[in-house]
Amino acid sequence: MTKILAVSDKVVPHLYDSDVRQRLPRIDLILGCGDLPFYYLEFLQSALDAQVLYVHGNHDQKPQFTADGRVLRDVQGGIDVHGRIVTTHGLAIAGLEGSMRYRPGDRYMYSEGEMRRQVGRLLPRIVFRRLLRKRNLDILITHSPVKDIHDLKDLPHTGFKVFRTFLKIARPKYMLHGHVHHYDQVRQRTEFEQTEIINVYPSYLFDYDDPERISTD
Repeated sequence: MTKILAVSDKVVPHLYDSDVRQRLPRIDLILGCGDLPFYYLEFLQSALDAQVLYVHGNHDQKPQFTADGRVLRDVQGGIDVHGRIVTTHGLAIAGLEGSMRYRPGDRYMYSEGEMRRQVGRLLPRIVFRRLLRKRNLDILITHSPVKDIHDLKDLPHTGFKVFRTFLKIARPKYMLHGHVHHYDQVRQRTEFEQTEIINVYPSYLFDYDDPERISTD
């Protein structure tokens, strides 16, 4: 069983605290779903002694700095999983960064067509892996939601249609995303095909208890 802490979009005071290890004595893996300061993910990694895997969000455009003025270009010790498959703790995890493009030229924003190309590069590797190892992807982490699942009507918060195709083919057990801030205390969780889609904003703790899941092929 792998205990996972997923975070997105907001620094949570009770996590960004010196006592976090007492509150969460055992975390195996930290998954960042975008729009978070690198120092926050680095703190969680160090304080909880857990591997960080992450993707960028649409607001991760500007340089980030430490308290002593150093420029942070990524999460030191973390793994950016955009467009990749990373296996850790027996789990195969892939990532897709960014949001729908609502301004020209910004990094970590994609039109539907641009995201389709990102998915088109990643999916063949997932399919090949399934044929080789006879198991599906375990977790997909993204910043943006799926079109018509947890998204909003305004362009910046519209989800990607191509994520539906991805989920139908890759069949991960979980898709974790952020980007859409919900304040009604009701966790956004939706079943789609074989995947449970969860909006993790601002944090979500869960156990992955099936690391040897076999493909349904």
